[in-house]
Amino acid sequence: MKNNQVCFRIGIMMYCFLAIILDSNAQKKMSVDNGYYITYPDKLAVRLFLSQKFAPFTLSSSINKEELNYKTNSKLILGIGATYKSVTLNLGYGFSFLNKDKGGKTKGLDLQLHIYPDKWGIDLLGSFRKGYYLDPKDVNGGLNLATYYQRPDLKRDIVGLSVFRVPNSNKFSYRAAITQNDWQTKSAGSLLYGGEAYYGLVEGDSALVPAKVSSNFGQAGVNKINFFSIGPGIGYAYTLVIKRFFFITGSAVATLDFNYSSEDGTNGKHSKISVLPGSIYKAAIGYNSSKYSVSANVLGNAIYAGVPSSSKKYFLPTGNIRLTLTKKIGLK
Repeated sequence: MKNNQVCFRIGIMMYCFLAIILDSNAQKKMSVDNGYYITYPDKLAVRLFLSQKFAPFTLSSSINKEELNYKTNSKLILGIGATYKSVTLNLGYGFSFLNKDKGGKTKGLDLQLHIYPDKWGIDLLGSFRKGYYLDPKDVNGGLNLATYYQRPDLKRDIVGLSVFRVPNSNKFSYRAAITQNDWQTKSAGSLLYGGEAYYGLVEGDSALVPAKVSSNFGQAGVNKINFFSIGPGIGYAYTLVIKRFFFITGSAVATLDFNYSSEDGTNGKHSKISVLPGSIYKAAIGYNSSKYSVSANVLGNAIYAGVPSSSKKYFLPTGNIRLTLTKKIGLK
């Protein structure tokens, strides 16, 4: 309960920080070069989408290259949504006819908000998952599994915020590629710079490393991990437009984070301070126009945490893959 309260408080702080940025930004009207993209301030972008989120958790062996790659049973979501200006709301559900359970059930809540006011790219993350498994198709540290190794007790909670400046946003539009309420008609890109911060928790009722392979992992006996990361980042985003209507967008940011991690387990509590790399990536491909858009995109974060009991790193990526059909509807 205490850790959930910490996650909630950090989430509230992030939303307050975001509100300050948006309020400040709303007071400044940015001029858009219509030769590069067109905005539709009086149109509502409504969408139908298929989406699947991912939030695995990987532990690396301290003596070889093998890993334990815990996975979630993420559902394929069918949903509807809408975007008006910089605000997006999506609602979806994992219908049974679209999904087949494997490795047990995963419960929880996963919120990923991607907001693009003028000259900013803002990503808010709140991922709360419980119920993981090891796939017998993977190496899994030498376990040699015949069936799924289920961990319904294992949970992974992460809250985070990234804020990046988009200085060339009068010619380059994130919204055209990701939320489709703009239309990029000519190729353009932009430098990205800013920072990110994350708080995370991984916890199980027993050790995260199965006893059978505990001798291969310095993390043997650890059943709880806490970490906090914060640091700057820089990157680039670019949209290639083909014959005005077709587009390919790529965006990548490299970060360097100050990380504090702690482990609890049978060997007591240990902590570690380290500097770790990270990344934020976005990609999209599709068709866009003044009325309709069809696109496929992927958005994700590569998040690392230090391992006090080893020289390795914990890997906690999170992201979303989506196929979307969008229509722009005039409100005036």
